[in-house]
Amino acid sequence: MPEGTIQSKMEQLKCCVIIPTYNNDKTLKRIIDGILNYTKDIIVVNDGSTDRTLAILNEYPNIEQIHKPENTGKGTALKAGFKRAVFLGFDYAITLDTDGQHFPKDIPYFVDALIASDNKNILIIGDRNMNEADVFAKSAKGNRVSTFWMYAATGLRLNDSQSGFRLYPIKEMDVIKFMKSTKKFEFEIEAIVKSYWSGTEIRHVPINVLYDPVERVSHFRPFMDISRMVILYTWFLLVRLFYITPRNLFRRFKKKGIKRFLVEDVFKHQDSPKKKALSIALGIFIGLSPLWGFHTIIVLFLAVLFRLNKVIAFTFSNVSLAPLVPFVVFLSLQVGDLVLGTNTNYSIEAIRENFDVAQHLKTYLVGSFTFSSVSAIVLGLLSYLLLSIANKKTANG
Repeated sequence: MPEGTIQSKMEQLKCCVIIPTYNNDKTLKRIIDGILNYTKDIIVVNDGSTDRTLAILNEYPNIEQIHKPENTGKGTALKAGFKRAVFLGFDYAITLDTDGQHFPKDIPYFVDALIASDNKNILIIGDRNMNEADVFAKSAKGNRVSTFWMYAATGLRLNDSQSGFRLYPIKEMDVIKFMKSTKKFEFEIEAIVKSYWSGTEIRHVPINVLYDPVERVSHFRPFMDISRMVILYTWFLLVRLFYITPRNLFRRFKKKGIKRFLVEDVFKHQDSPKKKALSIALGIFIGLSPLWGFHTIIVLFLAVLFRLNKVIAFTFSNVSLAPLVPFVVFLSLQVGDLVLGTNTNYSIEAIRENFDVAQHLKTYLVGSFTFSSVSAIVLGLLSYLLLSIANKKTANG
């Protein structure tokens, strides 16, 4: 594709190129000259370089430049670049590293992918083909760790979660609040996760990569940077479990209504009857158990832990909604009396008005766990039977 065509397309898309750089004087000029073949809209963030970087940048007075007095990390450099680009009126920004591993000639891949996409709220990551490319072992290791945790924290299956060659929808991302603590490489993780959670589509395009041990100066520190990634991912995993998943379920439920939600998200889901039945049993067990205030957190945690259907487990954990609580407590007390041979003398009306749980705590706990366990087993088995029959009918058409 003619280079001029890419330049005009980037202008129409309001897309610039942002390059953070730190002590890459051996490769910086080549990268800038390569980018200029496609666009003049470049923002260079000099992150406190102490080599010849400043002298090189003085050769490009028409390029937008940000000079930081000291090195603070790639994350802060990217944030500064995004802020300046949005201020200048750009909607998108392509980022690439200046250590020589990325080729500016791959810029058209990102532009064409954006143009071809119906969804313009999209973050495109360059796939370096880490499994086959001639890459440094520490880069491949870091990517494998990051990609594994990315799936755990978000459910996103990415080939390359660490590639710095990306196209960001910076205008859409401008409303996202990023952590002040993500100053280094881990910001690129945060950018993916929070963009995805806010509704941005994440996609790959294949790119070329070069790891030249003579020219390349990498600032990636395997132990420290991977440790920072794992800590960040652990936090995101907790956020996903306790906030994002319940939020998304509630939004789908609110949008579809209970009937459509149950039909589309629960009963027509492609999971096996066994997995659905176990998910129902888990939801009922947690929903009827005396774990008030923690039902959602616990059921989602266990659903993720045991790889069950989170939607189904969450839905059936709401078996003890507020109006049903007196009935659940009453039945738990009755079962507790039966198991322990006691007599609580409580009615549903009395439970509604004034139930002293401390007075009958043992009876309630024993009865509640017994009632929830039996209910989960019975309804789980019944669900499995009905779902199996329904599956056979569907298969026979």
